[in-house]
Amino acid sequence: MLKVKIKNILFNSPIIAASGTFGYGDETNSFVDIKKIGCIITKSITLDERLGNPHPRIHQSSTGMLNSIGLANIGVDRFCNEKLIKFNKLDTKFIISIAGNSISDYIKVLSKIEKYNGCHVGYEINISCPNVKKGGIEFGLDKDIVFKLTSRIRKCTDKLLFIKLSPNVSNIEEIAVKAEEAGADGISAVNTFIGLAIDYKTGKFLLSTKYGGISGPPIKPLALAKIHKIYEHIKIPILGMGGISNYKDILEFIRVGSHMVQVGTINYLNPTLLTKYYDELKFYLIQNKINSIESLVGNNSSATI
Repeated sequence: MLKVKIKNILFNSPIIAASGTFGYGDETNSFVDIKKIGCIITKSITLDERLGNPHPRIHQSSTGMLNSIGLANIGVDRFCNEKLIKFNKLDTKFIISIAGNSISDYIKVLSKIEKYNGCHVGYEINISCPNVKKGGIEFGLDKDIVFKLTSRIRKCTDKLLFIKLSPNVSNIEEIAVKAEEAGADGISAVNTFIGLAIDYKTGKFLLSTKYGGISGPPIKPLALAKIHKIYEHIKIPILGMGGISNYKDILEFIRVGSHMVQVGTINYLNPTLLTKYYDELKFYLIQNKINSIESLVGNNSSATI
């Protein structure tokens, strides 16, 4: 009923714990029923260990969050030695997020992970992080670079390959098409929107980097619009995200074209909510006599309420 299939991989549900909000995937196993989570995407892994941006790098408001973490992570070597083996013991699917400063960086990180023959089912290529000075969003702005990067990575793995896109572009659907043409198995969309916070009394910026990524409920309508545009231009699956805070939001993202839905910022408040959403989605399908959640993908009406 809630199972979702992408290529030859069957996921327990359409619910994904978004990258950066569930650590490396092994931290929440003791108190979250992860069998109800279709997939966990790890923090973005880079070639070398990164401490991230200076503090303050998170600003919370009553409506959402502004962050500038800067891809803080333990680096690919420690990740492979300390974290990768633990995936075998957890009852859900895993996708590894990868980030880099150059095409060469992405290839090196992926190649190191591939040598370990881990049980992860795929990779999410983060080309859209707005919080780093090199790489990241710069890759996501140029459709030709996206094509080149995706093509190179495609040659290095047979596992699922998802390209994570930035919403901070005017032609996101064109970039998605290029990723599809280059061999991507799916699109992750959208990452955070660029934002800024300032103290009205002092005039000081509230993040050390001035700018950061906005996430949480305020971006949901913007994310839905971007995903719908992408859905109308590609045939590969979309892992939708952006401001989900209840099971109804998940259904909205599925109806505009998402095959699976990544839940992010709300995990900082309560990571057990993902299992609650699973139960609520199942009840909704039963109540409405819907046999499969997959039947709702792109199932919307042009008529208004």
